[in-house]
Amino acid sequence: MAVVKHTEADIDLLARLLRAEAEGEGQLGMMHVGAVGINRIRGNCSDFKGIKTIPQMVYQEHAFEATQKGYFYQRAREVDKKLARKAVRGHRDWPAKYSLWYFRPTGDCPPTWYNQPLVGRYKLHCFFEPRAGECDNIYSTY
Repeated sequence: MAVVKHTEADIDLLARLLRAEAEGEGQLGMMHVGAVGINRIRGNCSDFKGIKTIPQMVYQEHAFEATQKGYFYQRAREVDKKLARKAVRGHRDWPAKYSLWYFRPTGDCPPTWYNQPLVGRYKLHCFFEPRAGECDNIYSTY
């Protein structure tokens, strides 16, 4: 069962985002991107208040660099759509399980990102969860 409402067009959009943001990180890295995106929709907190749909999440200003690159606008592949469907069903693993932010630094992960604590790293991306008391619903949204 899905944890966010979606259409097939939303699945295509999310699939394109997963691929464009993290294809080099493999399928698990792409799933981490999906988990962060779904957390942003489900969390409705912090920088993501009012984000209720996949398009709102994907196109939120300054949210994903990939939306500014041509690669993002290529047609969604079936393998990527499968991952997107898994993400909308709520699949999430550490370090993205409760994360709302990630980025790819040039070196080591900083201990915080926009004042949010580092949870862990997967390959080249660092993941950050909201601080306790700031976005507690992210821990109980599923």
